[in-house]
Amino acid sequence: MNDDTRLRDGLMPCEDLQATGATAAPLASGAQPVQASPTEIYAALDLGTNNCRLLIACPTGDSFRVVDSFSRIIRLGEGISATGCISDAAIERAIAALSICRDKIQFRKARRLRLIATEACRAASNADGFRDRVAAETGIQLEVIDRETEAALAVIGCSPLLDPRGRGAILFDIGGGSTELVRIERDPAERNAEPRTKAWMSIPLGVVTLAEHFGGRDVTKESYARMIAEVERYIAPFAADHGRDLDGMHLLGTSGTVTTLAGIHLNLARYDRRRIDGIWMEDADITATVNRLLGMSYQQRANNNCISVDRADLVLAGCAILDAIRKAFPLPRLRVADRGLREGMLVEMMREDGALGAW
Repeated sequence: MNDDTRLRDGLMPCEDLQATGATAAPLASGAQPVQASPTEIYAALDLGTNNCRLLIACPTGDSFRVVDSFSRIIRLGEGISATGCISDAAIERAIAALSICRDKIQFRKARRLRLIATEACRAASNADGFRDRVAAETGIQLEVIDRETEAALAVIGCSPLLDPRGRGAILFDIGGGSTELVRIERDPAERNAEPRTKAWMSIPLGVVTLAEHFGGRDVTKESYARMIAEVERYIAPFAADHGRDLDGMHLLGTSGTVTTLAGIHLNLARYDRRRIDGIWMEDADITATVNRLLGMSYQQRANNNCISVDRADLVLAGCAILDAIRKAFPLPRLRVADRGLREGMLVEMMREDGALGAW
């Protein structure tokens, strides 16, 4: 996957980076903002309910250049809805992934860090013990963020993909254990106005929790409809308050669900971020692609290189969440974002340090 990210059109070059070793110091979020040099290295880690993701980058004018990245499905939240705890197996998977992240951070000599955990660590009764073990074994000190912060970071990370000619978007982030929805708008009276958050909500349903409750391997049209109905029940109050006056708006989605759908829609032989990030999908295209997935067996989904065995039992739960959002906010277009919390963290840190120009 090519993780180069642009905040405007194009990427500015970054100086070659030389990494000559690692330090033994603990890796903790919350370092004080400093005036960054042009070659200052930043790292953003997102430990989610399903994925562990890392992005390491340096600022380049009004953008940033990715110098290293990592992504692995670890299913940290597997079974939490039933047991209330992070399982021993999930802890081992997480520590293995986080050890790789630590090595990359140290190798690249990143000194400005934000290392966050989301829903699984908010919900699990043994989350504090898990974080203590992570710190002891990897040196990574995880910051558990609340849902409002999670939504705000998604806005920062994805807002460059807003239609510049539009009024705003209903942004959604379908995670493993929660889903965030945000209504963002520009002031039509202000030229080049930055988008502002008008309202947001978070629900405790994501692809892992929904698939565990309704089943993700063998999904029938009936069980799929039940998943949609369950999500609708949660988002109905938000839709009632913020689902009107949608002229000039579009959907803006960030998640493995929407990027997978886009890859299937394009009939890609294998996933290619460069062809996915920023793509527009019409409502009819989304419906056709979801129906195509519903017609596949579990094994057919697992054999598809845009889905793989890691997501084969989760992708239809994600589609059900998306369909509930589409019903609540019937907009004609969806823009797909292969970016989100990590990019939001990087931009926020670089802005604080004065290392990122206006965009």
